[in-house]
Parts: sequence; structure tokens; C-alpha cells
Amino acid sequence: MVRRRRMVRRFTDQAVPAELLDRVVDAGQRAPSAGFTQGWAFLVLTRPDAVSRFWTVTSRSSDEPDPGGRRSGMRTAPVIIIPLANKAAYLARYAEPDKAHLGLTDEGAWPVPYWDIDTGFATMAMLLAATDAGLGAVFFGLFHRLGERRLLTELGVPGSYRALGALALGWPAPDDHRSPSLARGRRDGREVVHFGRWGGVRATSDA
Repeated sequence: MVRRRRMVRRFTDQAVPAELLDRVVDAGQRAPSAGFTQGWAFLVLTRPDAVSRFWTVTSRSSDEPDPGGRRSGMRTAPVIIIPLANKAAYLARYAEPDKAHLGLTDEGAWPVPYWDIDTGFATMAMLLAATDAGLGAVFFGLFHRLGERRLLTELGVPGSYRALGALALGWPAPDDHRSPSLARGRRDGREVVHFGRWGGVRATSDA
């Protein structure tokens, strides 16, 4: 499943059955999280008017560049899932008696923003579940920040939640093409994986 997963950027308009959508969202809820905080939420848009409104509000402009028609192909996806991270939930969790000794009740004490990391884990779990269900999905950023906040406000999302981006979900279109970026090739494992120290290789046995 991990090797089969890829970003799909062109979808049919065929509806996603509720049971498959539930499988995808359930996978997100089973991701790991610091202190089992589960400080995420998933805003799921399935009504055509809500999906259309999402694209209208979050697009920077009507003349936004759309190389290869990839953005327009994504717009046909019948489902949009917006993964949301809640920093406040983590600060509150780490003020509880079993965690308070760690001194993480202040945002600045955290070495990295676990609320974003954990919501990223949940998003990856949903991408993998979509692949497992035979669906296609793509994660993309929301770069029109004012439009994003406007949309979340319209939909009643509390201000403590921040969107990491969005997932378009649906059935892959027959003419969906792999990203041209893949022509760069996957990095050699020897450049990525280091054993023991930077540049170290796996020890071999004479046995």
C-alpha cells in the first residue's frame, strides 16, 4: 500500500460511498499523537455547494496559474477533507498531572510543534487508507490564508484550530497523469539513510 500510494490530481465526479469515506476518516483518528492528545479535527465537505465554495474562497484569484490543468482536475473531486491542528489541546494536555513535570505548558518549550506533526501523521494515514480503499487523494497547501480563515469562520471552526492544508478525495480519472516532478527520481537510499553516524553504512557480518 505504501508503495502504491501517489498523489492523484484528476478525479471523476463519481460520489464516494459513505462506508469508504468513513474508512478514510477513521484511519486519521488512529494516528499516533503526543500524550494521546489527538489534538486534530477533520472538516469533511461532501455537498457539491460546500466543495464549490471551498474552491471559490481558497483560490487566490480566477487567473491563478494552472499548469497542465491540474488544479481544474482536482476541482472535480467530490470530497474535500481539511485536517485541522489544535495547539491549545496540547498545552492543556501537558498541564495535566501526569505530564505537568515536563514543563510543556508553554508553546516555546516544545522543540517542534507536535500539534502540526500529529495532524500530519493523521493526514498521511488518510492518504494511505484512500489508497487501500481504491480511491485517489492529493494533499495540497492553502496559500490564500485570508480565504482559508474566512472559509473556516463561515463553517464554524473555532479559532484555536489551524488548517494544515486540504485533501481532495475521490475516484481517479482515467486521464490522471503522474506528477512531472517525479522525473527528478527518488533519492538514493545511501544519501538518505545513515547508520551509526552521518555517512555511516550498514555494518556487514562475515558470518
